Amino acid sequence: MQPEGRGFSAQGDTLHPANHGRLCVKGSALGETLDLAGRLLQPEIDQQPVSWERALDAVAEGLQRVIAQFGPQAVAFYGSGQLLTEDYYVANKLMKGFIGSGNMDTNSRLCMASAVVGYKRALGADAVPCSYEDLELAECVILTGSNTAWAHPVVYQRLMRAKQARPEMRIIVIDPRITATCDLADLHLPLRPGSDAALFCGALHFMAQQGKLDREFLNHYTTGAAQTLAAVEEWTPERTADYCQLPQAALLAFYQMIAASDTLVTLYSMGINQSTSGVDKCNAIINLHLATGRIGRAGCGPFSITGQPNAMG
Repeated sequence: MQPEGRGFSAQGDTLHPANHGRLCVKGSALGETLDLAGRLLQPEIDQQPVSWERALDAVAEGLQRVIAQFGPQAVAFYGSGQLLTEDYYVANKLMKGFIGSGNMDTNSRLCMASAVVGYKRALGADAVPCSYEDLELAECVILTGSNTAWAHPVVYQRLMRAKQARPEMRIIVIDPRITATCDLADLHLPLRPGSDAALFCGALHFMAQQGKLDREFLNHYTTGAAQTLAAVEEWTPERTADYCQLPQAALLAFYQMIAASDTLVTLYSMGINQSTSGVDKCNAIINLHLATGRIGRAGCGPFSITGQPNAMG
């Protein structure tokens, strides 16, 4: 943060590997939020200023009254995806350890819980197995469930520069709508809303049929491959195209782009996560990467891009 007159301005760190100093609108306007106008500068009860001690006592007494009358299940906390991991820990400790209720939630659950559970179910940990540098190294990048141009402009600009440097790089956008992100796409698949899992199950079946699986990787680093491949056999190109409401020619072009690419990154966001079957959609994406060995090496990986600063915290 740099002082600018009576206010502040924000600028990115040009040496940081994630954004090289580039900021989205929210980051670049951060300095405008640091003035005191319109801010609550001390606690108030019934619109009257009070000390912190009085305010905290009022909150504690209010919670105790509710719990005494209705039990701990009558209390719930709804937090923010902006909090630090340590803040989440304290809030959970207060709710679960002291109040005795499991009613602790945040907006990041809808945002990222599907991605977290998908990673844990597939990999054993909620860690993204790739980095931003992989975007510049991938022969093919899939964007699904994300209008990246609007929601993640720094990532989109990074992709745009990579595409300009390597025009042969293939970019596929999967979205029922035509969005600004499609401007960068070599292929746009306007699939039926909610049919993403079928699309990626079909891709996995196609790779198996075309001999594009990494059998050595499957044998050494995965379990359950045979059952997974058996489960996707029903997703033939014909059935997948019909279920996803896509022209079969466009679907096959999608599959062939994947098959022809030695390195692959799949960027996915809220359109995948915010679903009653969001975890399964995440795992369908991850399974494609595992089965083809497009994971654990440069230019590869299933890459969830978050909707909140510390959503996985």
